Amino acid sequence: MIYTVTFNPSLDYIVSMQDFAMGMTNRTVGEQIFPGGKGINVSIVLRNLGIESTALGFVAGFTGAQIVKDTAAMGLCTDFIPVENGFSRINVKLKDFDGTEINGMGPDIKQAYVEQLYAKLDRLQAKDVLVLAGSIPKCLPDSIYSDILEHLAGRKISFVVDATGQLLVNVLQYSPFLVKPNNHELGEIFGVELHTRQEVIPYAEKLQKMGAQNVLVSMAGQGAVLVDADKEVHELPAPQGVLVNAVGAGDSMVAGFLAGWTQKQDYDHAFRMGVAAGSASAFSEFLALGKEVETVYKSLE
Repeated sequence: MIYTVTFNPSLDYIVSMQDFAMGMTNRTVGEQIFPGGKGINVSIVLRNLGIESTALGFVAGFTGAQIVKDTAAMGLCTDFIPVENGFSRINVKLKDFDGTEINGMGPDIKQAYVEQLYAKLDRLQAKDVLVLAGSIPKCLPDSIYSDILEHLAGRKISFVVDATGQLLVNVLQYSPFLVKPNNHELGEIFGVELHTRQEVIPYAEKLQKMGAQNVLVSMAGQGAVLVDADKEVHELPAPQGVLVNAVGAGDSMVAGFLAGWTQKQDYDHAFRMGVAAGSASAFSEFLALGKEVETVYKSLE
């Protein structure tokens, strides 16, 4: 079973406007509301690809209740922990204004709720997959990802981490099965700017030497790179298509990779599924459906 953890789920309010102007009253010409958060996005795309998962995380207030309702309506299996103080965040995403976003803070998560999460994670068994994805609320320690991996070390669980900076670096000692930085995040770790796939490869290999088994690097319009556990390098350019909504494309890549690996235990297939899923979501109003991923995958062949 695959489990995803989203520490700070959200309702994503995606709005379209014409001629947006700072300091003025702007009116929408289109709007959508979806449950969001990186782990939830991974679970949604896995579901669309026919792979079951359980979404874990913290929810609070009226927005948390809506997240629970919406994910249930999508057919997701969830096991969220209700938090008393505050409410789950609302993230405003200005679709037609240079990708600008305004992300909320989220609820206050006390240690007692964290202990509840550990109790749920203790149920994981050998060969299960645990996906830790996204930012950490300010109320939680920066070490929470590495603390979880240390707690579960030695249980033959495959760890997948999609995080930035020290959150990512700190988990490498636990040999995660997959990490997925984008090229900018990878560059920030090593203090360099990475623009091409050839530039990315040596730094992806450095992450692998630091402990990661598979390093998958998303690069938006430049495509993607995978350095797999067998030390083989895979590259693909970005598939042809019209960018509609980049929200969740990286999460979709993680889901596609896991779905592909689950299907065939073949890194090339998993990589292509990851690129196909990420691109299909970028070409869609919401996260990609299975048929959309299949269409992009065939174009890669």
